[in-house]
Amino acid sequence: MTRTSRHTPFTVPDLSGRRAVLTGGSDGIGLVIARRLAAAGAELVLPVRNRAKGEAAAAAIRREHPGAQVTLHDLELSSLRSVAALGAALRADGRPVHLLVNNAGVMTPPERSTTADGFELQLGTNHLGHVALVAHLLPLLVAGRARVTSQISVAARGGAMGWDDLNEEGTYDGRRAYGRSKVAMGLFGLELDRRSRAGGWGITSNLSHPGVAPTSLLTARPEIGRDRDTPQIAVIRRLSRAGVLLGTPETAAEPALLAATSPQAQGGRLYGPSGPGHMGGAPAEQALYRPLRDPQDAERVWRVSERLVGVPLSPDGAVLAA
Repeated sequence: MTRTSRHTPFTVPDLSGRRAVLTGGSDGIGLVIARRLAAAGAELVLPVRNRAKGEAAAAAIRREHPGAQVTLHDLELSSLRSVAALGAALRADGRPVHLLVNNAGVMTPPERSTTADGFELQLGTNHLGHVALVAHLLPLLVAGRARVTSQISVAARGGAMGWDDLNEEGTYDGRRAYGRSKVAMGLFGLELDRRSRAGGWGITSNLSHPGVAPTSLLTARPEIGRDRDTPQIAVIRRLSRAGVLLGTPETAAEPALLAATSPQAQGGRLYGPSGPGHMGGAPAEQALYRPLRDPQDAERVWRVSERLVGVPLSPDGAVLAA
């Protein structure tokens, strides 16, 4: 059996005085990212769907790192109104955002379901919710000369944009829809970097993926119609505990941490585990997945996404009120 190589954990640089916004930071890989950012001195903003889980996560971070700066905000990423409300609250603070990690997501609901705005749930949550968040925070990201890291997935490796049925209104396949949502997010993140460089916005945008590790994505999730753990999660847990091929939540968080904080990490690049199949191991840069390499696809995703979320993707655009 192939075992993932043990490696020295990535050292997050000093983040004192820097404001970091992290979605999906109340459990799993996201909570590991949150703990590591707080330990490095970042002022951490955690938008959470479940306030009780968010409070528990913030308390755990403060116990582990006394003096950690953690602020909770309510966010239902599958609701554009909720995203707009968060954007309005952070803009009202008037403080620059230096790091944005688009980490939250949902995976393979057993039946097609939709967001509050009528989008297929994975497209609306994993992709469009984060697009809207970037749009609402653009002035703050520009002010902070921010690093934006978008978490995609190994599922994007074999995915493709379903341009003729973005909303999955034909035959629904949860895995296909998940892969498409991650391809869309990846293309958007790459286009954000291109437009920032062309327009002098000062934002650096890159991508990360966690490989494969045991998280809540494949566990029972009644809110998306899954009343029991998937068969895959039991296998993933066993392999992860044995140190065979896959990662742990701790190692799976490292590509996003490297992409978001390392001075060596660059815009327009993808970072993931370096082990066999890129499923586990130390974080490193890797080649862009084939579905992410076409700049015309990226530009098209940008235009379509901007229209769907209804918010200008420009630092000078008029942001809609919450």
